[in-house]
Amino acid sequence: MTALTFVEKLRDLVDGVDVVLSDIWGVVHNGLEAFPEACEALHTFRARGGAVILITNAPRPADSVQRQLRKMGIADETYDAIVSSGDLTRHFVAGHPGKKMFWLGPERDNSIYRGLDPVLAPLEQADYIVCTGLFDDETESAEDYRGMMLKARERKLTLICANPDIVVERGDRLIYCAGAIAELYRELGGEVIFYGKPHRPIYERAMELAAERHSHPIELNRVLAIGDSVRTDLAGAHGFGIDCLFVTRGIHSEEFEGIDQLDPASVKELFGHPPKALTRELRW
Repeated sequence: MTALTFVEKLRDLVDGVDVVLSDIWGVVHNGLEAFPEACEALHTFRARGGAVILITNAPRPADSVQRQLRKMGIADETYDAIVSSGDLTRHFVAGHPGKKMFWLGPERDNSIYRGLDPVLAPLEQADYIVCTGLFDDETESAEDYRGMMLKARERKLTLICANPDIVVERGDRLIYCAGAIAELYRELGGEVIFYGKPHRPIYERAMELAAERHSHPIELNRVLAIGDSVRTDLAGAHGFGIDCLFVTRGIHSEEFEGIDQLDPASVKELFGHPPKALTRELRW
């Protein structure tokens, strides 16, 4: 294993790359404001003939994600398509008509079942759980749901995790996501189905859309993933067999503060399977 250094520009890594699969939260914005240079980098890659597919663990349909990006001033021309864990979760719900669903998450995520007409039910009557997040991610943590998860385990309910992230940036803070509750439920012995990174379905769907943009299948050695999470972005890229550019300004920023190069031992400790390169923030 070799040392890792920081690269300053995306353009130094994309010779021979046809497709970029980019994370959104932590790479393109921080939940409150867009990163203009990152958006410009993706737009420039597209202008040179590449395809950009945004892949996100957002527990909402792609059109809802797009509306959020537009509100932040992120132009549609920045990317070709969006694949969200919310869309994959919707496929599960659509495939279980008539089953009673307990929805665990904030009201803002109600687009997860828009147009599906699921049978919403309290936990005591539900056939399964869909978790999009915490009811109040500003004040709560997964531990606040331990009692609820113990009751769910007693009923042997399957929990569908619509966002495998444990934490995500919101401005300069980290807030808990659905993945934190899902991991607690799994530790308690509950059954969990995860949709989103690092699991294969979201990458497979992204590659289908990339192939449509290029009008032919794309070889994996011509794909570059970009993300800021070791657990989801890097692990997902490695598991799918593609290179990853790791952005350190996101949820791991404190671990990389003041570091210009990582020796092999540090690479192994921080990453396990190393990324192709590191960058502090995405820019062309």
